[in-house]
Amino acid sequence: MEHFVVVKNGGVTTSRGFKATGVHAGFRKNPGRLDFALIAAEEPAKTTGTFTRNKFCAAPVIFDREQLGYDGNHCGVSKISAVAINSGNANAATGIDGINIARESAGIVADELGISVDEVLVSSTGVIGVPLPLEPFKTGVPEAAIKLSVEGGLDAARAIMTTDTHYKQVAVEIEGEALGLSGTFHIGGMVKGSGMIQPNMATMISVITTDVPLSDDVMTTVFRAAVDRSFNCVTVDSDTSTNDTAIFMSSGKENEIKPGTPECGVFKEALNYVCIELAKKIAVDGEGATKIVQITVEGAKNNDEALIAARSVANSPLVKTAIAGHDANWGRVAAALGKCDIDFKQENTSIDFLKMPVLRGGLPIPFDEDEALKRFEETQIDIDCNLGEGDGHAVVWSCDLTHDYISINADYRS
Repeated sequence: MEHFVVVKNGGVTTSRGFKATGVHAGFRKNPGRLDFALIAAEEPAKTTGTFTRNKFCAAPVIFDREQLGYDGNHCGVSKISAVAINSGNANAATGIDGINIARESAGIVADELGISVDEVLVSSTGVIGVPLPLEPFKTGVPEAAIKLSVEGGLDAARAIMTTDTHYKQVAVEIEGEALGLSGTFHIGGMVKGSGMIQPNMATMISVITTDVPLSDDVMTTVFRAAVDRSFNCVTVDSDTSTNDTAIFMSSGKENEIKPGTPECGVFKEALNYVCIELAKKIAVDGEGATKIVQITVEGAKNNDEALIAARSVANSPLVKTAIAGHDANWGRVAAALGKCDIDFKQENTSIDFLKMPVLRGGLPIPFDEDEALKRFEETQIDIDCNLGEGDGHAVVWSCDLTHDYISINADYRS
């Protein structure tokens, strides 16, 4: 964080050139709950995105991919002026009717803001397989358009929540000199996500903005890399959603930062920080969670194998329930590592649980159970593994698994 600082209470509108708001449009029955967010750029902003790879991808994902020039693998960069997000209904598994609703809702936003429909992205989150009504857009969009403001970022973050227990937003301010520019610049974002969380990317929706001027290459490559290091490294329950969406917008215009430059490195560091902090907020807010768990795997043959191993530990119900029970059961971690289809040897493996060595050379070493129990009082539980095979490294964030997770999901539609 040498070149940037965290902006207190910062979010998606911290970057210059963006306004936002959240309103109750009627997607949810509770009139006191915000359920529609609108983010608007003062002028068309360079925009790219990454989306779920679930084959049951939702109608808004299909629509947004078209808007951003999806080539079957990655999205390009388009000029976008508004992002509209509803909660309470995912508009997933709704067929051609759902796609038409997505397109019509984008048209309502475009007409209200006086822009082209080509400049609008839409996103939805909530129950799958239920037709998304158009009427709430007809009443909610005009109200939201009137309420758009720089101060409205917080309400936007609240409006996209589903089973989230709190809103999630982060922003940083970057020294212009470090970017080869004068003044100060920003990156800010919001995210929702609590359950059905597993790359790619999690049942999450995120909008991240910046006022740093960026070339198209930096927009796409740096953002995809940031998503891989953050949102694609968080898991609550190993389930990939139909609606995963991460949108990245830049309002910057002159002196665009190019790839491979020191300035690009500074920007990448700041963007990674924002995305990782947002991802960690998802893990902290995992459905029914009481602890965030950070799993670090080192010593794998390569980074891909390290990620496979870290995800295996993070997704293990036995590991997650042990943490919920404040049980430093390193054997469950070892078993989760051992079932991975990667190349490593037991006798080269080390495990640290709660910063305490518990396994060396594949064999247990004594540790103080009372001290371990005391360390479980920490909010974050660290599990560090070394496979002794190479330089591969990965970090994954997860949470414990409690009975409340079952209750939340058993009652989700009722």
